[in-house]
Amino acid sequence: MLSQFPELETKHLLLRQVNQSDAKAIFKHFSDKEVLKYHDLEAFTNQEQAKELIKSFDEKFHSQQMIRWGIAKKEDNIIVGTCGFHNWVQKSFQAEIGYELSQAYWRQGIMTEALTATIKFGFEKMDLNRIAATVMLENPASLTLLEKLGFVEEGILREYGFWKGEFHDLKMFALVRNQASQYIKE
Repeated sequence: MLSQFPELETKHLLLRQVNQSDAKAIFKHFSDKEVLKYHDLEAFTNQEQAKELIKSFDEKFHSQQMIRWGIAKKEDNIIVGTCGFHNWVQKSFQAEIGYELSQAYWRQGIMTEALTATIKFGFEKMDLNRIAATVMLENPASLTLLEKLGFVEEGILREYGFWKGEFHDLKMFALVRNQASQYIKE
């Protein structure tokens, strides 16, 4: 049980709670169709949608359903992406990881750095045993990222997702505690 929103710090990043003062950055990020190409959200068309998303992040954290960090570079503390856990089922010690990053920051190692801290937190502080991820087959960058982080492909969930008017096959990946020693303090 998390009573206060935890802030995580890495070499280059702050993973912190997103608040209403971040609405402009969240709107910029979530209004980019390329960022959301493989996401179950439509691109935002106004800043009010960003404010609602931020409110939803907060409500779902307080009800212990999810935790979503804003990813900010230390040098300016401006949100350039988000990552975290959703479908958090505490009684079965599992959650699903999700993430996205603004285009200007792709292929710079930012998401690897952010998710390494997120996964470590999940195992050490949330007492997770299993972290799952579902990815569209057409998303090679995300497939490569998960494999790099130690996730194991478990199979294809046929027509598992439905968004943007279409059914989508998704690859299921998971990282389980007994195979994640790089993330857990001895």
